[in-house]
Amino acid sequence: MRLLIEAIGFGVASGAVIALGAVGFTVQFGISNILNLSFGSLMTCAAYLGYALLQIHLNVWLALAIVAVVTGAASAALNRALFARIARRGTGFIGMVIVTVSAGIVIQYVIVAIAGPDARSYGQQSGSTVKAAGIVLTTSQLAIIGLTAVTMVALHLLLTRSTLGRAMRATAVNPNLAKACGIRTARVADVAWLLSGTLCGAAGVALAITTVSFDFTLGPTFLIYMIAAAVLGGVGQPYGAMAGGLFTGIASQIAGAYWNPAYQDVVAFGLLIAVLLLRPRGLFGVASRNVAGAMR
Repeated sequence: MRLLIEAIGFGVASGAVIALGAVGFTVQFGISNILNLSFGSLMTCAAYLGYALLQIHLNVWLALAIVAVVTGAASAALNRALFARIARRGTGFIGMVIVTVSAGIVIQYVIVAIAGPDARSYGQQSGSTVKAAGIVLTTSQLAIIGLTAVTMVALHLLLTRSTLGRAMRATAVNPNLAKACGIRTARVADVAWLLSGTLCGAAGVALAITTVSFDFTLGPTFLIYMIAAAVLGGVGQPYGAMAGGLFTGIASQIAGAYWNPAYQDVVAFGLLIAVLLLRPRGLFGVASRNVAGAMR
Protein backbone atom coordinates (compact mmCIF):
# COMPACT_ATOMS: atom_id res chain seq x y z
CA MET A 1 0.00 0.00 0.00
CA ARG A 2 2.82 2.41 0.84
CA LEU A 3 4.40 1.80 -2.56
CA LEU A 4 1.06 2.47 -4.25
CA ILE A 5 0.56 5.76 -2.38
CA GLU A 6 4.07 6.92 -3.22
CA ALA A 7 3.55 5.97 -6.89
CA ILE A 8 0.31 7.96 -6.97
CA GLY A 9 2.10 10.99 -5.51
CA PHE A 10 4.85 10.82 -8.12
CA GLY A 11 2.17 10.19 -10.75
CA VAL A 12 0.35 13.41 -9.83
CA ALA A 13 3.64 15.34 -10.11
CA SER A 14 4.42 13.71 -13.44
CA GLY A 15 0.84 14.17 -14.60
CA ALA A 16 1.01 17.90 -13.87
CA VAL A 17 3.86 18.27 -16.38
CA ILE A 18 2.07 16.05 -18.90
CA ALA A 19 -1.12 18.10 -18.49
CA LEU A 20 0.74 21.37 -19.14
CA GLY A 21 2.05 20.07 -22.44
CA ALA A 22 -1.06 18.09 -23.41
CA VAL A 23 -3.39 21.07 -22.95
CA GLY A 24 -1.13 23.25 -25.11
CA PHE A 25 -0.99 20.52 -27.73
CA THR A 26 -4.75 20.01 -27.82
CA VAL A 27 -5.72 23.71 -27.82
CA GLN A 28 -3.53 24.31 -30.85
CA PHE A 29 -5.00 21.28 -32.61
CA GLY A 30 -8.55 22.31 -31.75
CA ILE A 31 -8.10 25.68 -33.46
CA SER A 32 -5.90 24.82 -36.45
CA ASN A 33 -6.54 21.06 -36.99
CA ILE A 34 -2.78 20.57 -37.40
CA LEU A 35 -1.31 17.64 -35.49
CA ASN A 36 1.92 19.41 -34.55
CA LEU A 37 4.51 16.70 -33.91
CA SER A 38 7.29 19.30 -33.70
CA PHE A 39 5.83 20.17 -30.29
CA GLY A 40 8.27 17.80 -28.56
CA SER A 41 11.29 19.41 -30.21
CA LEU A 42 10.10 22.84 -29.04
CA MET A 43 9.95 21.39 -25.52
CA THR A 44 13.56 20.32 -25.89
CA CYS A 45 14.51 23.84 -27.04
CA ALA A 46 12.77 25.19 -23.95
CA ALA A 47 14.72 22.86 -21.65
CA TYR A 48 18.05 23.89 -23.21
CA LEU A 49 17.16 27.58 -23.09
CA GLY A 50 16.27 27.21 -19.42
CA TYR A 51 19.62 25.52 -18.85
CA ALA A 52 21.41 28.44 -20.55
CA LEU A 53 19.60 30.94 -18.31
CA LEU A 54 20.58 28.96 -15.22
CA GLN A 55 24.22 29.25 -16.28
CA ILE A 56 23.98 33.04 -15.89
CA HIS A 57 22.55 32.45 -12.39
CA LEU A 58 18.92 33.30 -13.06
CA ASN A 59 16.36 31.92 -10.63
CA VAL A 60 14.85 28.74 -12.08
CA TRP A 61 11.26 30.02 -11.84
CA LEU A 62 12.15 33.29 -13.52
CA ALA A 63 13.90 31.23 -16.19
CA LEU A 64 10.73 29.17 -16.62
CA ALA A 65 8.65 32.32 -17.15
CA ILE A 66 11.11 33.76 -19.68
CA VAL A 67 11.39 30.49 -21.58
CA ALA A 68 7.59 30.09 -21.69
CA VAL A 69 7.20 33.53 -23.31
CA VAL A 70 10.05 32.97 -25.78
CA THR A 71 8.78 29.52 -26.77
CA GLY A 72 5.28 30.89 -27.22
CA ALA A 73 6.57 33.54 -29.61
CA ALA A 74 8.65 30.93 -31.47
CA SER A 75 5.62 28.65 -31.81
CA ALA A 76 3.47 31.43 -33.26
CA ALA A 77 6.27 32.45 -35.63
CA LEU A 78 6.81 28.85 -36.77
CA ASN A 79 3.13 28.50 -37.59
CA ARG A 80 2.93 31.83 -39.40
CA ALA A 81 6.16 31.28 -41.37
CA LEU A 82 5.78 27.58 -42.22
CA PHE A 83 2.72 25.59 -41.19
CA ALA A 84 0.00 28.13 -42.05
CA ARG A 85 1.58 28.88 -45.43
CA ILE A 86 1.77 25.22 -46.38
CA ALA A 87 -1.79 24.59 -45.13
CA ARG A 88 -3.11 27.46 -47.27
CA ARG A 89 -1.72 25.69 -50.36
CA GLY A 90 -4.18 22.87 -49.79
CA THR A 91 -1.88 20.36 -48.08
CA GLY A 92 -3.96 17.61 -46.50
CA PHE A 93 -3.95 16.41 -42.91
CA ILE A 94 -1.37 13.65 -43.44
CA GLY A 95 0.82 16.00 -45.46
CA MET A 96 0.80 18.48 -42.59
CA VAL A 97 1.76 15.72 -40.14
CA ILE A 98 4.78 14.94 -42.32
CA VAL A 99 5.69 18.64 -42.41
CA THR A 100 5.54 18.94 -38.61
CA VAL A 101 7.61 15.76 -38.17
CA SER A 102 10.21 17.13 -40.57
CA ALA A 103 10.29 20.48 -38.77
CA GLY A 104 10.72 18.68 -35.46
CA ILE A 105 13.67 16.67 -36.76
CA VAL A 106 15.33 19.82 -38.09
CA ILE A 107 14.86 21.59 -34.74
CA GLN A 108 16.17 18.57 -32.87
CA TYR A 109 19.41 18.41 -34.83
CA VAL A 110 19.91 22.15 -34.77
CA ILE A 111 19.98 21.70 -30.99
CA VAL A 112 22.60 18.95 -31.40
CA ALA A 113 24.68 21.19 -33.68
CA ILE A 114 24.63 24.05 -31.17
CA ALA A 115 24.64 22.31 -27.79
CA GLY A 116 26.10 18.92 -28.68
CA PRO A 117 24.69 15.47 -27.90
CA ASP A 118 25.86 15.37 -24.27
CA ALA A 119 23.32 15.26 -21.47
CA ARG A 120 22.64 18.34 -19.36
CA SER A 121 21.32 18.76 -15.83
CA TYR A 122 19.61 21.57 -13.97
CA GLY A 123 21.42 20.44 -10.83
CA GLN A 124 19.90 20.69 -7.38
CA GLN A 125 16.63 22.45 -8.17
CA SER A 126 14.31 20.00 -6.43
CA GLY A 127 14.31 21.80 -3.08
CA SER A 128 13.43 20.18 0.22
CA THR A 129 11.24 17.11 0.69
CA VAL A 130 7.66 17.30 1.92
CA LYS A 131 5.83 14.26 3.35
CA ALA A 132 2.08 14.05 3.83
CA ALA A 133 -0.28 11.06 4.04
CA GLY A 134 2.43 8.73 2.81
CA ILE A 135 3.16 10.85 -0.27
CA VAL A 136 6.70 12.18 -0.64
CA LEU A 137 7.25 15.12 -2.98
CA THR A 138 9.84 17.86 -3.36
CA THR A 139 8.97 21.53 -3.10
CA SER A 140 9.73 21.90 -6.81
CA GLN A 141 7.22 19.19 -7.65
CA LEU A 142 4.63 20.89 -5.45
CA ALA A 143 5.37 24.22 -7.15
CA ILE A 144 4.87 22.62 -10.59
CA ILE A 145 1.58 21.07 -9.46
CA GLY A 146 0.47 24.49 -8.20
CA LEU A 147 1.61 26.16 -11.42
CA THR A 148 -0.37 23.66 -13.47
CA ALA A 149 -3.49 24.16 -11.38
CA VAL A 150 -3.29 27.96 -11.68
CA THR A 151 -2.64 27.70 -15.42
CA MET A 152 -5.63 25.42 -15.94
CA VAL A 153 -7.94 27.80 -14.04
CA ALA A 154 -6.62 30.76 -16.06
CA LEU A 155 -7.15 28.85 -19.30
CA HIS A 156 -10.70 27.99 -18.26
CA LEU A 157 -11.48 31.63 -17.54
CA LEU A 158 -9.90 32.69 -20.85
CA LEU A 159 -11.95 30.23 -22.90
CA THR A 160 -15.27 30.74 -21.11
CA ARG A 161 -15.31 34.34 -19.83
CA SER A 162 -13.44 36.46 -22.37
CA THR A 163 -14.18 37.83 -25.82
CA LEU A 164 -11.00 36.19 -27.08
CA GLY A 165 -12.16 32.86 -25.69
CA ARG A 166 -15.49 33.16 -27.48
CA ALA A 167 -13.65 33.99 -30.68
CA MET A 168 -11.46 30.91 -30.23
CA ARG A 169 -14.48 28.71 -29.66
CA ALA A 170 -16.26 30.11 -32.71
CA THR A 171 -13.16 29.62 -34.86
CA ALA A 172 -12.84 26.05 -33.64
CA VAL A 173 -16.45 25.23 -34.52
CA ASN A 174 -16.53 26.82 -37.98
CA PRO A 175 -13.64 29.05 -39.09
CA ASN A 176 -15.37 30.15 -42.29
CA LEU A 177 -18.52 31.24 -40.47
CA ALA A 178 -16.43 32.91 -37.76
CA LYS A 179 -14.54 34.86 -40.42
CA ALA A 180 -17.80 35.88 -42.09
CA CYS A 181 -18.98 37.20 -38.71
CA GLY A 182 -15.99 39.51 -38.50
CA ILE A 183 -13.68 37.40 -36.34
CA ARG A 184 -10.06 37.72 -37.42
CA THR A 185 -9.43 33.98 -37.56
CA ALA A 186 -5.77 34.37 -38.53
CA ARG A 187 -5.17 36.37 -35.36
CA VAL A 188 -7.09 33.81 -33.32
CA ALA A 189 -4.83 31.09 -34.75
CA ASP A 190 -1.78 33.15 -33.81
CA VAL A 191 -3.06 33.42 -30.24
CA ALA A 192 -3.73 29.67 -30.12
CA TRP A 193 -0.19 28.87 -31.27
CA LEU A 194 1.21 31.48 -28.86
CA LEU A 195 -0.72 29.94 -25.98
CA SER A 196 0.25 26.43 -27.06
CA GLY A 197 3.93 27.38 -27.28
CA THR A 198 3.84 29.10 -23.89
CA LEU A 199 2.52 25.95 -22.24
CA CYS A 200 5.06 23.92 -24.23
CA GLY A 201 7.92 26.08 -22.93
CA ALA A 202 6.70 25.88 -19.34
CA ALA A 203 6.35 22.10 -19.65
CA GLY A 204 9.85 21.76 -21.12
CA VAL A 205 11.51 23.58 -18.22
CA ALA A 206 9.27 21.87 -15.64
CA LEU A 207 10.23 18.49 -17.09
CA ALA A 208 13.94 19.36 -16.98
CA ILE A 209 13.61 20.46 -13.33
CA THR A 210 12.14 17.08 -12.36
CA THR A 211 14.57 15.05 -14.52
CA VAL A 212 18.03 14.04 -13.33
CA SER A 213 19.52 14.79 -16.75
CA PHE A 214 18.27 15.34 -20.28
CA ASP A 215 19.51 15.46 -23.85
CA PHE A 216 18.15 16.36 -27.29
CA THR A 217 15.65 13.47 -27.19
CA LEU A 218 13.82 14.81 -24.13
CA GLY A 219 10.81 16.40 -25.82
CA PRO A 220 10.09 13.84 -28.56
CA THR A 221 10.21 11.05 -25.95
CA PHE A 222 7.86 12.91 -23.61
CA LEU A 223 5.55 13.72 -26.52
CA ILE A 224 4.36 10.11 -26.33
CA TYR A 225 2.81 10.81 -22.93
CA MET A 226 1.25 14.09 -24.05
CA ILE A 227 -0.36 12.53 -27.11
CA ALA A 228 -1.62 9.64 -24.97
CA ALA A 229 -3.11 12.17 -22.52
CA ALA A 230 -4.69 14.24 -25.31
CA VAL A 231 -6.20 11.18 -27.00
CA LEU A 232 -7.34 9.75 -23.67
CA GLY A 233 -9.21 12.94 -22.83
CA GLY A 234 -10.41 13.63 -26.38
CA VAL A 235 -8.15 15.50 -28.81
CA GLY A 236 -9.12 19.15 -29.03
CA GLN A 237 -10.62 19.26 -25.54
CA PRO A 238 -8.54 21.07 -22.90
CA TYR A 239 -10.40 19.65 -19.91
CA GLY A 240 -10.02 16.13 -21.22
CA ALA A 241 -6.28 16.71 -21.70
CA MET A 242 -5.98 17.85 -18.09
CA ALA A 243 -7.65 14.68 -16.82
CA GLY A 244 -5.80 12.55 -19.36
CA GLY A 245 -2.47 14.00 -18.23
CA LEU A 246 -3.10 13.09 -14.61
CA PHE A 247 -4.36 9.63 -15.53
CA THR A 248 -1.39 8.92 -17.79
CA GLY A 249 1.10 10.17 -15.20
CA ILE A 250 -0.38 8.07 -12.40
CA ALA A 251 -0.74 4.95 -14.56
CA SER A 252 2.86 5.14 -15.83
CA GLN A 253 4.26 5.67 -12.32
CA ILE A 254 2.26 2.78 -10.87
CA ALA A 255 3.46 0.55 -13.71
CA GLY A 256 7.04 1.65 -13.02
CA ALA A 257 6.67 0.91 -9.31
CA TYR A 258 5.15 -2.55 -9.69
CA TRP A 259 6.65 -3.60 -13.00
CA ASN A 260 9.76 -2.17 -14.66
CA PRO A 261 10.48 1.58 -14.96
CA ALA A 262 11.95 0.96 -18.41
CA TYR A 263 8.48 0.00 -19.62
CA GLN A 264 6.69 3.23 -18.69
CA ASP A 265 6.60 4.20 -22.38
CA VAL A 266 4.83 0.90 -23.06
CA VAL A 267 2.08 1.94 -20.64
CA ALA A 268 1.62 5.26 -22.47
CA PHE A 269 1.42 3.48 -25.82
CA GLY A 270 -0.89 0.84 -24.35
CA LEU A 271 -3.28 3.52 -23.10
CA LEU A 272 -3.18 5.22 -26.49
CA ILE A 273 -3.98 2.00 -28.37
CA ALA A 274 -6.68 0.93 -25.91
CA VAL A 275 -8.51 4.26 -26.13
CA LEU A 276 -8.29 4.31 -29.92
CA LEU A 277 -9.75 0.78 -30.04
CA LEU A 278 -12.48 1.20 -27.44
CA ARG A 279 -13.43 4.88 -27.72
CA PRO A 280 -11.70 6.75 -30.57
CA ARG A 281 -13.16 10.11 -29.47
CA GLY A 282 -11.52 9.76 -26.05
CA LEU A 283 -13.03 9.08 -22.65
CA PHE A 284 -14.33 12.64 -22.38
CA GLY A 285 -14.83 13.16 -26.10
CA VAL A 286 -17.92 14.27 -27.96
CA ALA A 287 -18.75 13.98 -31.62
CA SER A 288 -16.87 17.17 -32.46
CA ARG A 289 -13.12 17.38 -32.07
CA ASN A 290 -13.30 21.10 -31.37
CA VAL A 291 -12.41 23.08 -28.29
CA ALA A 292 -15.89 24.53 -28.30
CA GLY A 293 -17.44 21.12 -27.80
CA ALA A 294 -15.70 20.86 -24.44
CA MET A 295 -16.71 24.35 -23.39
CA ARG A 296 -20.45 23.86 -23.69
